[in-house]
Amino acid sequence: MTSIVTQPVTARLTHAAIFLVVMLQPDARSGDAVRALCGDMASLLRAIGFRKPDRRLSCVMGFGSDAWDRLFGQPRPASLHPFQEIKGVHHAVSTPGDMLFHIRATHMDLCFELATQILCRIGEVATVVDEVHGFKYFDERDLLGFVDGTENPVDQGAIDATIIGDEDPAFTGGSYVIVQKYLHDMTAWNALPVERQETIIGRRKLSDIELDDTAKAPYAHNVLTSIEENGEALEIVRDNMPFGEVGKGEFGTYFIGYARSPARIERMLTNMFVGQPPGNYDRLLDFSKAVTGSLFFVPSATFLENAPTPATAASG
Repeated sequence: MTSIVTQPVTARLTHAAIFLVVMLQPDARSGDAVRALCGDMASLLRAIGFRKPDRRLSCVMGFGSDAWDRLFGQPRPASLHPFQEIKGVHHAVSTPGDMLFHIRATHMDLCFELATQILCRIGEVATVVDEVHGFKYFDERDLLGFVDGTENPVDQGAIDATIIGDEDPAFTGGSYVIVQKYLHDMTAWNALPVERQETIIGRRKLSDIELDDTAKAPYAHNVLTSIEENGEALEIVRDNMPFGEVGKGEFGTYFIGYARSPARIERMLTNMFVGQPPGNYDRLLDFSKAVTGSLFFVPSATFLENAPTPATAASG
């Protein structure tokens, strides 16, 4: 039996990333171009990454629900669906996206070259609807000044959190990913005393040490995004990145979360936007507005190398 190779969803965090979300033309040319890119991606990564192998170039490709049906048909990943908007005190919007490319490296040059080559392959059938160039900030912090990603699982824990197993045998080795672009009101945030910021986040700003459980507010960000099932923590892998344009006064965080089930991330977001219990929402959202929201399925690299047409997928 051929072993299944996963896409690099648990790759080590890097200091540069490009997030591309594209929409595809609804015709046969799109399918041909995308399936050809799927088959070529491994060689593209080798060719570009070979120039600077120590810069750890990688790319994760994900597919939206509608695009999956057009490109690959049946069978479908069991939990694939469009991102559902969440309306609470604040609003988690749902925005369109047929494909996601999460490109990572230690330096932006390789990310930029791979993004360019991807669009050379599919540019005639794809429209970029969101492009974000992310960077690591001082001490692994976001633009709000707090360390981001501290609670990520590592090693086997990261694999267990993100990679599909026997629960969906046709798509073992795959994963789900949700992305959101958040814009921060830095003027309002910076006007808060540091102690108030720490209460909202649930950890110390300078040391990155979690507040004691007895000292945490029930609406703290790290309280509402910690979920359990049958006494076991349900974890995800985040690779959030700061981004911005100083001239536009735009300062933000690009949220990207991988999980073996999108329900994990959806529960976290519901806790944040609606509250747990309802009304006890994440006060960070008073300063950070979600302006995009999309859900994608990340098939295994093995699947990509032999990406089926809808007809062959249905008959297989």
